[in-house]
Amino acid sequence: MSEKAVLFPVMALIGWTLIVLALIPVRRFKAAGKGHVTSNDFKYGESRRVPGEVSLPNRNFMNLLEAPVLFYVLCILQYVTRSPMPYFVFGAWLYVALRIAHSLIHLTYNNVMHRLAVFAVSNVVLIGLWLGLLFVVAA
Repeated sequence: MSEKAVLFPVMALIGWTLIVLALIPVRRFKAAGKGHVTSNDFKYGESRRVPGEVSLPNRNFMNLLEAPVLFYVLCILQYVTRSPMPYFVFGAWLYVALRIAHSLIHLTYNNVMHRLAVFAVSNVVLIGLWLGLLFVVAA
């Protein structure tokens, strides 16, 4: 397997993150057009007047910049060490799929227990991928 294979899940998650980023102004302008918010509601972040469906993309975007940073570092290390095994690439794609699923739950029906379950499984996958790299480096 080519070491470049590990870069495709990275690019996919970055692409998804940019899609979520694009939702932020879409939801904000839509809410402003309906008179639900004004520009002052975003002067110091988001005021209490901002409806939940307007603030969700921003919160989800922040989620995509937190734990996934560890994923990006991990994939770059796998690429640099030329050690991505097929199981790692599969795990990387699984992590990306779980993060997208988390976002879709968060941005649509937002069931906290469903979101938590997907988030937890994605973190287990991430920890497993880090342990896999640890074993490769230690060997």
